Amino acid sequence: MEPSDTSASASQSVVSNRTVEVVVAVALTIFGAVIAYSSFQLGAGWTTDGPGAGYFPFYVGLLICIAGIGVTVQTILSKRNDDDVFVDREQLHRVLSVLIPALVYVGAVQIFGLYVASVVYIALFMVILGKYTWLKSSIISLAVVVLFFLMFEVWFKVPLFKGSINLLSFLGY
Repeated sequence: MEPSDTSASASQSVVSNRTVEVVVAVALTIFGAVIAYSSFQLGAGWTTDGPGAGYFPFYVGLLICIAGIGVTVQTILSKRNDDDVFVDREQLHRVLSVLIPALVYVGAVQIFGLYVASVVYIALFMVILGKYTWLKSSIISLAVVVLFFLMFEVWFKVPLFKGSINLLSFLGY
């Protein structure tokens, strides 16, 4: 690899491996603390019948905390230079181009329901990321959702979430 390639990739780096290790370890520690605290509230002691409801989860949470603290300390005190690029701008852009629409989709499901949000989500994904035409994307997304509607609502009689604004109420569902 030539020096110019290294400087170009380093200039586009968003976050290093060391930073990600510390952030994940701290998040793991917080996660373990929440488990331990919640389990302690349930009753992490020994009762007359045996272990309380929170006995085993408390110790699992405690072990997760210890592991998280250990990784955090080890990463911070480590003498190895692991400042390699964890993710560069292009990789982060690709991940966010899927993650952000997925988060918007989850919010849309709460408002418009699974079926309506899915038609829009599938169609937009096909147009924006797949570079399909609007016509083809609309037909395919509508066909997929109609198939799922028939399968769940009509054939299996399993109602799926319609959202706070039920746009399918005119169908009687």
